[in-house]
Amino acid sequence: MGRVTVRRRVLQVRDGVRGQAPDLLAAEEPMEIRVNGRPLTVTMRTPGHDFELAAGFLVSEGVVHAAPDVAGIRYCAGATAEGLNTYNVVDVVLGAGVTPPDASLERNFYTTSSCGLCGKASLDAVRTTAAWSVEDDPLRVHAAVVTSLPDRLREAQRVFESTGGLHAAGLFTADGELLCVREDVGRHNAVDKVIGHALIEGMLPARGTVLMVSGRASFELVQKAVMAGIPMLAAVSAPSSLAAELAAEAGLTLVGFLRGESMNIYAGPDRVFADAASLAQ
Repeated sequence: MGRVTVRRRVLQVRDGVRGQAPDLLAAEEPMEIRVNGRPLTVTMRTPGHDFELAAGFLVSEGVVHAAPDVAGIRYCAGATAEGLNTYNVVDVVLGAGVTPPDASLERNFYTTSSCGLCGKASLDAVRTTAAWSVEDDPLRVHAAVVTSLPDRLREAQRVFESTGGLHAAGLFTADGELLCVREDVGRHNAVDKVIGHALIEGMLPARGTVLMVSGRASFELVQKAVMAGIPMLAAVSAPSSLAAELAAEAGLTLVGFLRGESMNIYAGPDRVFADAASLAQ
C-alpha cells in the first residue's frame, strides 16, 4: 500500500527569517483500474481505500449497482518489469452476468485529481441512466443538522490535520450521524471511495442519506450522488450551473455555500426544514 503522506524538507520564510524545516504533504500517485483484467482508466489519487475507489468509480459509471455485481477486487501482482507489486494497479472482477464497460475511442478514461470530467466527449456522455430514482426519496433534514455537517466532516478528517491538502466526503443520516468519511487529493475520488464503501457494505441505494463534500459541487459529484441513490448533496462552496441543472432534473436536493448558519439551496428545497420559518422566504 502506498503512503498517504510524504515528508519533505522545505524552505520556510517566517517574518523575514528563512530556514529549513520538514513539511508533510498529501501523497498523490496514479492508480490504474482494470475490469476483468482489461485496463479501463487511470486516476491520480491519495493511496488508501483503493478497492472502494475502484468500486465507487464503477457505480458512478453505471457498471455495477449492488455488492453481488462485484465478484472480487485485488491488487495486480507483477505490475512492474521486475515483477513487483506497486499497489497502484487494481483489478475488479465482475459478477456473473454483469456487462463490462465499453472503453470506446470517444471516451478518454484518464482522470486527474482536479477534474473527473476531463476527456468526456460531451455532457450527454455523462448523463448516465441511474438504477434508482432519488426524486421520491422521503428524506427530510432539519436546517440545524445541515449546518452542522461541515464541522462534523472536518472533525472526522484525520490526514487533513497533518497536511491541509485533502478533500473529504462524508455520508450522513438525516440526524447527522456519520456513516463513512474518506479523504483524497481529488474530491471526486473521495466521493467514489464513499460510494464504493456503501456498495461493498450493501447500502446501495443509499436512501435517506446526505453526502457532504468539502469544496465545490460539480456536475460530476451530483451525477455520482444520483447514481448511488443519494437524495441530497451539500457542499461548503459553490455548485456549477450544470450541477444545479442536473440536481433539479433528477430530484436531488443540492445545497451550496454551507457556512456557519447560512446556506443556499439550489434544488429540492422541500427536504430542508426549520422550526421558525421557511428557508425559502
